[in-house]
Amino acid sequence: MGVKVSVVVPVSEPGPDDDAFDACVRSLLEQSMPSDEYEVIFADDRSGDGTRERLDAVAAVRPNVRVLHLEHTGSPARGRNVGLAVAKGEYVYLLGQRDRLERVALEMMYRTAVETDADVLIGRLVSGDNPPARAFSRNRERADVLRDRLLALPTAHKLFRRAFLDTRDIRFSEVEPELSEQAFVVKAYLTAKIIAVLADQVCCHLGPEPDGPVDPSAHAAGIRAVLDVIDAHSGPGEQRDQLYAHWFRTGVLRMLGGRRLLSARPDQRAAMFAELRELTRERFPEELDRHLPVHLGARAVLVRSGELGRLVALSEASRGTSVHAELRDVRWEDGSLILDLAVEIVDGQGAPMTFRADGDRLFWTPPLGDLTLPPQVADVTEAVARARMEIYIRHVDYGLIFFIPVAGEVCRSQEGDRVRVWAVGRARLDVDTAALGRPLRSGEWEVHVRMYGGAHQARTRVAGHRGAQLSCVGVLAGQPRRLVIPCWSDRRELSVCVEPRSFSESILLVSPGASVTHREGHVFVVLPVPYVPPSGGPAAEMVLRQIASRGRVITVPALVEPGVPGRFPGQLVAKVPVRRFPGDGCLGRGLWAPQLRVDGKETDLRFVLEIGSGGRARIQAGGEPGTLAVRRSTLGKLMSHTPGGKYALRLAQALQQRYLPSPPPD
Repeated sequence: MGVKVSVVVPVSEPGPDDDAFDACVRSLLEQSMPSDEYEVIFADDRSGDGTRERLDAVAAVRPNVRVLHLEHTGSPARGRNVGLAVAKGEYVYLLGQRDRLERVALEMMYRTAVETDADVLIGRLVSGDNPPARAFSRNRERADVLRDRLLALPTAHKLFRRAFLDTRDIRFSEVEPELSEQAFVVKAYLTAKIIAVLADQVCCHLGPEPDGPVDPSAHAAGIRAVLDVIDAHSGPGEQRDQLYAHWFRTGVLRMLGGRRLLSARPDQRAAMFAELRELTRERFPEELDRHLPVHLGARAVLVRSGELGRLVALSEASRGTSVHAELRDVRWEDGSLILDLAVEIVDGQGAPMTFRADGDRLFWTPPLGDLTLPPQVADVTEAVARARMEIYIRHVDYGLIFFIPVAGEVCRSQEGDRVRVWAVGRARLDVDTAALGRPLRSGEWEVHVRMYGGAHQARTRVAGHRGAQLSCVGVLAGQPRRLVIPCWSDRRELSVCVEPRSFSESILLVSPGASVTHREGHVFVVLPVPYVPPSGGPAAEMVLRQIASRGRVITVPALVEPGVPGRFPGQLVAKVPVRRFPGDGCLGRGLWAPQLRVDGKETDLRFVLEIGSGGRARIQAGGEPGTLAVRRSTLGKLMSHTPGGKYALRLAQALQQRYLPSPPPD
């Protein structure tokens, strides 16, 4: 049987300590597809850091690995082109040196490509904590470039039929690397007979994007190369206009706003502005602005009028735009976790975004007071009608992201001529189906919310309000039954843990919710217990170690009391004697790091117990203001080597950064 898939990886001096590159290589060698059915081609750009020798050593023992030693160019384009030229596979996959494949990726993508007869197969991508592209909302046997928003997936991480690439003469051009990829992909998109999307299987984890200044002239040349491909493979009309508008947004206007513009030096700003203004005059006519969101339409007005200063001022005035999410309720219904939320876009001062009403039309008011936009640019009536919120979950360890269904509505209120817009909704998390119809992987999943409000889009973690009673009751859900626990970070951000590894871990997850009470010379430390098994759970002890003290340890029994299954959590109660003056077996003044001991194993809990003057105790958790101010002094160094002390040190430093004023600059 011939080679089914060739994987081409351009390599350029990753360095001997590059963990991402090592993970990339391992992921390629550990594919579930039989090794005689795929090949890996490393195209090395004359790396001088030992990479060539390392790859040669791998190829010496792996018959399906080849290493191409190329002359140095500093660009991945030549490596990819040479790799494509020597590839033997029916299909070719293009991977970066810091990306990694899931173990089943090649097998699943090849099978789907053959079943759909695809020239291009797009396997699901994961990129940091970014939510997935809309194209991955479901599998697609016949995807459309515009309807299915494939332009949001412009990188070369795809499975291409090799004969299709050869017949269409699709190769990488020697322009700026990122735009060389985009020109390659857009030509494939516009000339492919069939493009398919594999959405229900994560295939590739994208590595970090390279940092560094952008060469304005090289960037503009790359955009021109992409537009030349569009001109060659599409006729005048709506499709071409939308393709052009996409690169106007991503390649021009987003380069001239936000953090990218504000973090650049004045000379860099001026050079980029001059190049992209000239490009705008040359290739992006004003009629394309109807395809732009309103805040980018405002940038386009300033670019065309040559007002760099006001463009910078607009970005400054827009800083801090975010989304405010109010979590109103968390509860269980029929084995699903229900989240009730209200979500709204707010400005940098936390004030709700509003629009000016004029009859039945709504208009955006720029945050730059002296900027007046043409009515056709400022009109957001249709955009506000499409306002929505979305809820998604992200696996803490693996970066997998899935949207969960939300039922709700967009609300409006008017005061004078100003209209306020927000969304309310109810999200339902079913652990049996949340992974695109499949069960969720075990582990902790963060809950995020994203809102598009008509003028801006923003996202944040879902968090509860201070003082609100937040349920952490766990239930056995799904088939087979697995324990699922809603839990809260130190900042009261919501996560959901599927199948915690132990009874201790289930308590650890919710330990920021600890509380203390005093009675007759004792402190009662109370921890929520998300799920108490019918047996009552294993025997437990609480161990308290005094931070910055030599050997002071107190161990007391911990009683586990059951709650109401599915409604109220249980609790773990430890009774500890406390005295004003230190004594054996008694708490004294200072900081104490708690641990839970079950079956002889100790687990650090996510809070610190502080005993003050008079023996009064309080919980120091990251989610509430505190006054600790621990620096990297002798005390700090000692804490870092004390059980539980590293957490206390991080807590104290976080509290200091968040709540205490910074010292004045020198």
